[in-house]
Amino acid sequence: MIDELEKEYKTGTEEGEKKFLQIVEEIKRKGRNRKYDCVIGVSGGTDSSYMIYKAVQLGLRPLAAYYDNTWSTAIATQNIRRVLGKLGVDLYTHVVNNEEGDDIFRSFFKASVPELDGSTDIALTEVLYRAASKFGLKYILEGHSFKTEGISPLGTMYVDGKYIESLQKQFGKMKIKTFPNMKMASFLKWVVIKRIKKIRPFWYVKYSKEEAREFLMKEFGWQYYGGHHLENRMTAFQHSYYLPRKFKVDQRNNSISASVRSGLLTRDEALELYKEPPYIEEELLEYFIKRMKMTEEEFDRIMNLPLKSYRDYKTYKKTFEKMKPLFWLLQKFNLVPRSFYIKYTSKSEL
Repeated sequence: MIDELEKEYKTGTEEGEKKFLQIVEEIKRKGRNRKYDCVIGVSGGTDSSYMIYKAVQLGLRPLAAYYDNTWSTAIATQNIRRVLGKLGVDLYTHVVNNEEGDDIFRSFFKASVPELDGSTDIALTEVLYRAASKFGLKYILEGHSFKTEGISPLGTMYVDGKYIESLQKQFGKMKIKTFPNMKMASFLKWVVIKRIKKIRPFWYVKYSKEEAREFLMKEFGWQYYGGHHLENRMTAFQHSYYLPRKFKVDQRNNSISASVRSGLLTRDEALELYKEPPYIEEELLEYFIKRMKMTEEEFDRIMNLPLKSYRDYKTYKKTFEKMKPLFWLLQKFNLVPRSFYIKYTSKSEL
């Protein structure tokens, strides 16, 4: 998939840069006479922080959008404040009821599936669409780079709105009220009726996460949080403890292998990184158990349950496969990411 995307988007080449600048001009034209012309999701991490800066530098007028799952670190919150404050960018925030959000996380944990933090991805996507719709905007910019982050294979990670809803009904104690779930009807409303496009600039232009991080530190007093996606404690727990211990999956594989393929790391440099285990914040395990309102015995019991996947529960996966022709058309017009089309509409391997 990576080679296919690089070839299609001409990533990091003069042609890719030119194509992206044409999109920027289109965003400016479509957003004329509006307070904002695009929406960008922020987390306090490297990619989204730099994406905001890059958009402003190019003359765009972004609205930052933030889904607060109430597990963000203080560093992440400060990073958002510092970057947006200095750039003069407004922030649209959706905060989930922490008891409800935690109950959904607990449902994924009890379901014994790998996507412990999957609900956050869906919620952020829904919040981005809601923000764009509220202000009449047609573009969402995402700070994802397949060259530095890679893309999780379908057999490893999957999530959709029906998956969240089915797990919550089976394992949860609370009804979904404040959590911004994205069901099929709302998804189709955003992409087919509203025709809100999702653009991933780093798929077109040359991008170095290390250089971006150094720039953010110097320009904004931005702080590093220890590793990829570790700006959020729930995501950090999933990447640094849950996946390695329960599923024998090192989520660093995505970013490290992508960096080697892209020539950003040598094979020997990558192997050196694996000599150290994933970084885990001190007392993060105790924090997780406490917030999940579990005893250590219950936590250990669930950690030792047989492994399951999205295939064991209700999802939209089969529906996406049947709708493959529609999603092929949508990805051609940037209404869904190319990676979504490839990953979500492909036949499941059993």
